[in-house]
Amino acid sequence: MAGVMTAAGVPVAFGIGSGAGLLIALAFAVPGALLVIGATVGYEAIRLRVTRYRVTDTRVEMHTGVLFKTRRSLMRERIRSVDLTANPLERVFGLAKVKVGTGETGSGSGSTNEQTLTLDSVARAEADRLRAELLRRAAAGIGEDGEQRLATWEPGWLKYAPLSFLTPMLAGAAVGAAFQVADWFGRGGLPVEIVGGLVEEHGAWTVLGLGLIVLLVLGAVASLALQGEAWWRHRLDREPGGTLRVRRGLLVSRSLSLEEERIRGIEIVEPIGIRSAGAGRLDVVAIGLKTDQEGSDLSTLVPAAPLPAVTAAAEAVVGPVGCELRTHPKAARTRRLRWAAVTVAALAAAAAVPHLQWPLPALLSAAIVLAAVLGSAFAVWTAFDSYASLGHALTARHLVSRRGSTRRATVHLDRSGIIGWRLSQSVFQKRMGLMTLDATTAAGKGHYAVIDADEHEILDFADAAVPDLLRPFLVTSPE
Repeated sequence: MAGVMTAAGVPVAFGIGSGAGLLIALAFAVPGALLVIGATVGYEAIRLRVTRYRVTDTRVEMHTGVLFKTRRSLMRERIRSVDLTANPLERVFGLAKVKVGTGETGSGSGSTNEQTLTLDSVARAEADRLRAELLRRAAAGIGEDGEQRLATWEPGWLKYAPLSFLTPMLAGAAVGAAFQVADWFGRGGLPVEIVGGLVEEHGAWTVLGLGLIVLLVLGAVASLALQGEAWWRHRLDREPGGTLRVRRGLLVSRSLSLEEERIRGIEIVEPIGIRSAGAGRLDVVAIGLKTDQEGSDLSTLVPAAPLPAVTAAAEAVVGPVGCELRTHPKAARTRRLRWAAVTVAALAAAAAVPHLQWPLPALLSAAIVLAAVLGSAFAVWTAFDSYASLGHALTARHLVSRRGSTRRATVHLDRSGIIGWRLSQSVFQKRMGLMTLDATTAAGKGHYAVIDADEHEILDFADAAVPDLLRPFLVTSPE
């Protein structure tokens, strides 16, 4: 809390002014900060003193609350994951935060919340004991074998971090931070003035080119730092009793344990930048593990790594994943090319309208035309690439589906975990003889699609994947 008060108070104090004004600001800010820190520490001391928890044979219970008492209880048989985290301050004091999740949702006060129980914070040894205890099942025939290492992070994998979408995002964040800092000191337009002076001295194209290089370098360095902090000392292990455990983190230590009986498949994700370097990452499809947000590292078993390492880890988790995928009809490629043509036409119109309405400087005109040309080329390339990425297959155990261009993903979904089918066909798909098949499951995102497949072949495919589930509804015509 002292760090929060310092980070919030210092910019405000300097933004007010200097000299006597600064002294007056500090005279109010320091006592106010001490009051907030004292109130927070006092409240936390009381909260920790009144918090109690226990683990019985059937339930995990926690009682807490200062003004309003809260009693939480989870059935042990419904526990799906135990997540251990420790920030640098907690690590100094030998503490960890334990988050016990069931993966279920329950409504409360008109909103939907995941059913979790969080112990913040307990001793590190107690956190490890709770993790082992809560994931231990009644079947006690398992021997005390050691852990089996499935994947180990290598520092060389950091080279893939600058190839992610995080690099340009962090570069944009750096620009926003420059304006924010300037605004704190009452000089919000200072970055614009500096860039304007550089343009007059060195020329617009030179400043634009060097500026992009500098921003990309900053974004790359920041992405390297974030990737290194998040995945340093990463290990994927199989523990006795059928549990997968992911441990990682440089400053903030993280540990996530998953029961293998809850795993319903894996997903090999290849974003376009990482894919160009022959790499990808491994995500898990598991009951009770929410993966609604793409890119969330909660479901990631192996971060960006060479594809052979990712494939080896996937096979260690769910068995063989190599198979030949069926190609989709040429109509699927035609559909994507039509969307690309619409995109090209829209970009051409967007570039032409400003030129017809206003006289534009040469630099701005060139930038608009260049953006339209590059965007059009990327749209056409994406159409061909997304079609080439389409594919589906059945193995002895899994339904396999691949899709995407900027984010190509190949899911291997356990056929025994498929609980239903969802068939959809738009007007345009119907005219082209295409159909989308969604396999619904209780794990991961809840559904995984085979898009733009042949409308007849995909029905036979679904029938073969889960016999007797779709067959009562199929009608075979004579032709």
